[in-house]
Amino acid sequence: MSVKPKKHLGQHFLRDVQVAQRIAYAVEPEYRNHILEIGPGTGVLTQYLQEIAQKLTLVELDSESVEYLQSQPSTADLPILHTDFLKLDLQNLESEELTIAGNFPYNISSQILFHVLDHISLVPHLVGMFQKEVAERVAAPHGNKTYGILSVLVQAYYHVEYLFTVPPGVFDPPPAVHSGVMKMTRYRTTLPGVESKFFARVVKAGFNQRRKTLRNSLKAILLEKNKTDHAFLSLRAEQLSVEDFISLTKWLSDE
Repeated sequence: MSVKPKKHLGQHFLRDVQVAQRIAYAVEPEYRNHILEIGPGTGVLTQYLQEIAQKLTLVELDSESVEYLQSQPSTADLPILHTDFLKLDLQNLESEELTIAGNFPYNISSQILFHVLDHISLVPHLVGMFQKEVAERVAAPHGNKTYGILSVLVQAYYHVEYLFTVPPGVFDPPPAVHSGVMKMTRYRTTLPGVESKFFARVVKAGFNQRRKTLRNSLKAILLEKNKTDHAFLSLRAEQLSVEDFISLTKWLSDE
């Protein structure tokens, strides 16, 4: 008889099948060719992803969860990568593109998004459950107090839609906070006239001192690039849209 895995690694196991079904069915039909599920745990979401995916691969770090999934008739034949997603090179999966899905561990959810951004060309779509404030932050428009680094970097490449809020009671054990499910759909893989690493550097510098104007928070970059005057420099980072940040970065890049 198989024993369900213990709860650790920041994971709260989803036990509500209706929520799991809503998450799985939120994956757009055109992105169901190969789905990579992060942190399947006991497989509650997995069963619905199996229904829609042409191919489903699981990524699970917890040994007990891996053993449990391998012991269940419904998941025993699924490919399971017993590894840390953050250390996984998606190019090694021999798939042209992957949709990422999952009930993501809260303690690495932001890092998961940064890892996805490192593989933009391979990940056209993501549907996942995050801590509510993280999902809201990623989806936030400019001018919003939660708008920040993740908002700009993700929205520069993906359309983001906050789908629905999930209460603590649908998890085992219940977390101390609400969760939020969001969907990301890629609309470009490169930025017009801008190098992606420099763009990320400008965005991070702008928000690292978000109460200051960009003239102050970008002081080091302005000196390095020998730039002095731009209309955006009198504003704070949260006042700039994604396209504004792209324009600012292009100006900083121009010789």
